[in-house]
Amino acid sequence: MKNNIVLSLYKLENLKGESLNKPDIADRASLESEKTLELRTRDRARKLISKINKALKKIDEGTYGYCEETMEPIGIERLKARPIATLSIEAQEKHEKREKIYKEKDY
Repeated sequence: MKNNIVLSLYKLENLKGESLNKPDIADRASLESEKTLELRTRDRARKLISKINKALKKIDEGTYGYCEETMEPIGIERLKARPIATLSIEAQEKHEKREKIYKEKDY
């Protein structure tokens, strides 16, 4: 795990340090797009690893498979489809509805 973090930091520094002094604007745009995609992919992987570690900790604690909001069991089919799920389908739907309402208020 530590080696992965060091490698990621090294690659991140390389991404930052690559020269953008390309003479062709299309080359610069392409390089910038590649960097953005790689950074986004790394961020998603980092978040997923964090969620996996959280699920493993819950297994150790005996709380894996229970909804964090209702403390009711999360359905087996949901856990098969999304092993890192922390909310039951019902609680997730409520969460998404609240999130949608708040986003609509921002407009």
